[in-house]
Amino acid sequence: MKEEFYTFREYMDKNLTASMEDYIEMIYRLSKNSGYTRIQELAKSLNIRPPSATKMIQKLNEKKLLKYKKYDIIILEAEGKKLGEKLLVRHNMIEELLRYIGVNENNILSETEKIEHTISDETLNCIIKFIYKSDKEKN
Repeated sequence: MKEEFYTFREYMDKNLTASMEDYIEMIYRLSKNSGYTRIQELAKSLNIRPPSATKMIQKLNEKKLLKYKKYDIIILEAEGKKLGEKLLVRHNMIEELLRYIGVNENNILSETEKIEHTISDETLNCIIKFIYKSDKEKN
């Protein structure tokens, strides 16, 4: 059977961009305890300027993933919370895998950020199973 190859873009059939995912994940992290965050806090956490954060928040608001009014707090909608949790789990599992295979700690975050936006749910589930299996074998 002949394999068919495509460009990277063809493999990435997603509704959200990598940047949108980063925003949702960070909003989830920041609002986990209080239930909300603010543009200034989000911009600082992502090392971007507040006007850039505002533009993306407006796009995510249009997608009904969060609630935001100008100069107000950012609150994730139910779908946004569910997605944020999923994205954080994905991030943490990839970080854990990279540590397990011996990636230098100084490179873990940047490597995780590169990988997390390209990995399929199926592959992520295999990583999760592998990590849990490895953890059980250690104990």
